[in-house]
Amino acid sequence: MKLAYCLVGAIFLFPASASAQPVFDSHVHLWDGEKSIGEYEAQVKGTGLTIAGFGGMWFGGPNQALAGNPGDIRARNDGLIALAKKHPNMVPIATVHPYDGTAALDELQRVAGLGVKLLKIHPHTQKFDPADSRVLALVKRAGELGVAVVMDNANIVPGGDSEKLFNLALQAPKTKFVFAHMGGLNFRFWNILKMARTAEGLFGDNIYFDISAMVTLAAGSPIEEEFVWTMRNVGIEHILIGSDYPQFSLGQTLAAFDKLDLSETEKTQIRHDNAKALFGLKP
Repeated sequence: MKLAYCLVGAIFLFPASASAQPVFDSHVHLWDGEKSIGEYEAQVKGTGLTIAGFGGMWFGGPNQALAGNPGDIRARNDGLIALAKKHPNMVPIATVHPYDGTAALDELQRVAGLGVKLLKIHPHTQKFDPADSRVLALVKRAGELGVAVVMDNANIVPGGDSEKLFNLALQAPKTKFVFAHMGGLNFRFWNILKMARTAEGLFGDNIYFDISAMVTLAAGSPIEEEFVWTMRNVGIEHILIGSDYPQFSLGQTLAAFDKLDLSETEKTQIRHDNAKALFGLKP
């Protein structure tokens, strides 16, 4: 059975409180495969939550996905897909390297055919320029295949990356993007979206964000009010929650998130409803 069917019902996490709210954790690194899944689930359970779904990716940390070795990337994607079949509560996030050209496009089509709906690429870790034409070709093809593209947006590359990612999304309006960490400490840039949406024919409204890592820094800080203001300017309906495990825990992330001055309706959208709408999943 293709993994698309495994996504159904895989997006809920239920806090063990009386006012339990479903949560989709969109950003989990599985550095050690099944061992990481076990450790992640144990950590979530230890904080009073019961895990029922998460988005898992294999690369990051000690696992590299550099150009020039598409066979290794393919094998690791297969390992991720096998884990998702074994753990139907896991939403698989595959990867390729844009500079592998045709091999990357072929691998994207292959994993899409197996039901994968999310692709993660990382300009800093994978050492590529988001403005390269090969990146544009890859993300356009992803859109054609119905695959959303997750890209790191922590702005830890010299000169930052938000401007390049914005222009990439403008050039691929049929592709849905999730920019992780919402710009890091340069999150202010993304307020431009409020203005961009007023320009007729410019912006396809295809940009989403996860606020993993950044929410733990912003909550309770001098920038918290401006961070919330930015969230509303980019559109609450375009924001996802993610833990960025193992660097941050889901419990830590939700504790910070709950401090933000957002309405319960807004929090429900970010915890769960936006992921449901973006990925076309059923409750």
